[in-house]
Amino acid sequence: MTPIPAGITAPLVEGLRNDVIVTNPLARSLFPHIEPRDYATAIGSVIGDLEKGRIDTAWSDAAGTTSEPESAARLESHQGMIVERRHRMVAAPAAEVFRVFTGIGAARGWYFANWMWRLRGMLDRMLGGAGLRRGRRHPDNLRVGDALDFWRVEDLQPNRLLRLRAEMKLPGRAWLQYEVREGQDGTSTLEQTASFIPKGLFGLVYWYAQYPLHAWIFSGLIGAISRRAESASNHVDSDFASRKTIRGPL
Repeated sequence: MTPIPAGITAPLVEGLRNDVIVTNPLARSLFPHIEPRDYATAIGSVIGDLEKGRIDTAWSDAAGTTSEPESAARLESHQGMIVERRHRMVAAPAAEVFRVFTGIGAARGWYFANWMWRLRGMLDRMLGGAGLRRGRRHPDNLRVGDALDFWRVEDLQPNRLLRLRAEMKLPGRAWLQYEVREGQDGTSTLEQTASFIPKGLFGLVYWYAQYPLHAWIFSGLIGAISRRAESASNHVDSDFASRKTIRGPL
């Protein structure tokens, strides 16, 4: 009934039978810099973090600790948010990778299984959502608050990060984030994060029922972004080399 692992949930629920009201003031003297908060304030703070996507690693059940191949999925659960992360080494500079993933959607499509995205957009419209008809304000440039098909740009950091919040009809709330980090010798590391906060039991059923399809699409998507960035970077390098060759004899 909850996305938090049973090994954590069961002891917490079992512990509800015990009083946990603090009567000993020793903690105040040992930790004078910590200001206690009442229960309602603490719960409100956590809910606010969930709604804004500010999730600290607290409740986690990583799928495994063994070494993983490139772009393999790592499925986790953080404070009720289900998170799937994929990493990919890209033979292109971070600026080029950023340009590719911020150019996604609208006329360019979604780079991988675009027919599936169009089908999802049609279904969203049938359910009363925006579908893919909104497109995007500019084919190349994005800014925070922009609509991008059935997503909304929630965060944008030049040459580093793009976070999209889903506005399609869903039994929960979802985000898709891309972050790129500059590496050595003109390479970079791309991280793709899909996050979902399920709404009740139906939200959980939806996530896990759709997960095999989502895993296929998201695996293909990060691969397509990487290949486009590498192809664009190689094309720029080839043009630069050609210009140098032409200039040499002159």
